Amino acid sequence: MKRIAQRLLGRLPIGWLQLRHHRARLAAVVAGIAFANMLVFVQLGIASAMNSVVRTSYSPFRADIMISPVNANTLTDGVTLARRIMYQAIAQSGVAAAAPLYVGQVTWKRPNIPAASLIVYALPPEAKRFAGPAVAGQLDAVSAPMRTILDVLSRDVDPVWAARASPDVPLEFEVDGKAIAAIGSYAMGAGFGWDGSLVVSDQTFMRLVRQRSPGTPSHVLVDLAPGVALAPAIARLRATLANEPVKVRSLAQAIEDNVNFQATEVPMGSIIGAGVLLGLLVGVVIVYQVLATDVAAHLRDYATFKAIGYSHPFILGVVFEQALILAVLGFLPGLAVASAIYALLAHATDLPFSMDLWRSLSVFVGTLLACALSGALAARRLRTIDPAELF
Repeated sequence: MKRIAQRLLGRLPIGWLQLRHHRARLAAVVAGIAFANMLVFVQLGIASAMNSVVRTSYSPFRADIMISPVNANTLTDGVTLARRIMYQAIAQSGVAAAAPLYVGQVTWKRPNIPAASLIVYALPPEAKRFAGPAVAGQLDAVSAPMRTILDVLSRDVDPVWAARASPDVPLEFEVDGKAIAAIGSYAMGAGFGWDGSLVVSDQTFMRLVRQRSPGTPSHVLVDLAPGVALAPAIARLRATLANEPVKVRSLAQAIEDNVNFQATEVPMGSIIGAGVLLGLLVGVVIVYQVLATDVAAHLRDYATFKAIGYSHPFILGVVFEQALILAVLGFLPGLAVASAIYALLAHATDLPFSMDLWRSLSVFVGTLLACALSGALAARRLRTIDPAELF
């Protein structure tokens, strides 16, 4: 470490030698910074997993425009819509097609396995253009009563078993006490509030979710004719539906609104933000305490440097050298521990926890800045030291 620091600095690594002189204190502060990094990584990992499952929950369908109840912040909440809204949308110029989307939840009970909560997506069989890439080409098969496309990544489901589902080899099971057969499969995955998903026809949906009727879709999907601009079409639909309790957005905007809602309005989003701030605060305080103590302990040494002609920037450089060394030494074990925690969480929850380069670089830069801030605070005392007063 000494040789590496000396080559990088072009001088004797005074800061590193001072830190190494108190090995126990160095180990303690590195552990503290590693803990702060781990805390930030875990919070950001949870936020990333939440964003990922929100975006993935829109994958069974596609559209240019999505019309939703005015109080719907996610796919599954809010009141239902009146079917007339779909007909009003179809009547607009530039609209090529519209279809009702039904979204509900059912419970899948299996022997010796915890009950699973499944999201049920339903489209009319004729609405093939609104099927997402994962289920495109399979809607015809679910037009038969009580047939479904099963998510192979559902929690506690053998993906090999689920992937065998086909019209020739249907896989039969029960949801809410009703027999249903999977005749196809797709991959979406579990979320924070559900264990898997099904895609069915609108008629099968009415049998599974008895409190719903064909005239009460959850959302209305709209496709525009080729060459029709999206923004003006949304404006026209908003004007037409101005007296209806709905919001009209592009599908991409609906997804972003859902992500933002989870981050800012749901308690977990606020907890994640607080966790990140707490991690940064812990890191700044720990590094400041160590550097302030070190500056106080070596005040005579710094005064000597000043007395023999070394400039104030040189002395500050020694303190910042210590701060950056602590940042690097604390970041690496924090990254390693966080990666291990990600692997454990992914295995235990079937949620998309994974370390990525952008997050690693962001946390590393944040660690450097936090340690540099601590160094700047600790070095304030050096600005006014007078060698004559210390000797």
